[in-house]
Amino acid sequence: MAIRYGIIGANLDNVELGVKIGGRRVNNLRYADDTTLLAESKEDLLNLMERVQAHSTQAGLHLNLKKTKVMCTEELDEIILGGNKVEIVHDFNFLGSRIDDNGTCKGEILRRLALGRAAVTGLNKIWRDKAISLLTKSQLMKVLVFPVVLYGSESWTITTGMRERIDSFELWCWRRLLRVPWTAHRTNISILEQIKPSLPLEAQILRQQLNFFGHIMRADDSLEKSLMVGMGDGSRKRGRPRARWMDGVKQATGLTLDRLRGATRSRQDWRIKVLVITRGRTRLDGTR
Repeated sequence: MAIRYGIIGANLDNVELGVKIGGRRVNNLRYADDTTLLAESKEDLLNLMERVQAHSTQAGLHLNLKKTKVMCTEELDEIILGGNKVEIVHDFNFLGSRIDDNGTCKGEILRRLALGRAAVTGLNKIWRDKAISLLTKSQLMKVLVFPVVLYGSESWTITTGMRERIDSFELWCWRRLLRVPWTAHRTNISILEQIKPSLPLEAQILRQQLNFFGHIMRADDSLEKSLMVGMGDGSRKRGRPRARWMDGVKQATGLTLDRLRGATRSRQDWRIKVLVITRGRTRLDGTR
């Protein structure tokens, strides 16, 4: 593993290829035995891939092209490496999260909600057991179902539409726990009064995002910080701009980026601020 990291780092870190964000050139991301190469053009990507393949071969390592995927935000005809065609995909799962070529989190959020619904359905035997108290059932929901949905949520950019989906999923979970049929015509308020959840599910996601943001911002100089607050080269397309991850942080805190830099310096003060923000968070329908 150390040899592999040394090969990639020594031959890519100082190459003037890749994506420029916040004045920093990024062409590779490495985690365990996974490597992601980033480039602005097909030619640059082939250059990086050929470098990795050549130097890996010299060290006796083999690049598995069957597990190698290429994704582009624009149409791409084909990628040929060493006479072999590399598969081009529109989405793929990376480190447990789905990455789409449209640059949004919608696909991953819907996938996580579907996994959460499957987890709830798999626990029907527990929800039907009258010997288990309501408190125990609600705790089981929090430790067996919600973590499935919350995995990787620190990186989600949540739009109003996706927030509605998350709120609906949470209420669906509580109704399944209480075994309330859709014909019962019970209001969401009555369901929440019976369960008494400490925080809405969307507020739990926001808490994880703000804690993650504070952790990264306290670092002196890191790649994560450059990617989080930096701006890429080029300009946006015409039309309404997409919501960005940082927009969600600014909206939730009511602070500009400069003020956020100062607010996150003290871990203790930032945790208190996050607690106040999430405790006051409501669902879109106004319920807590």
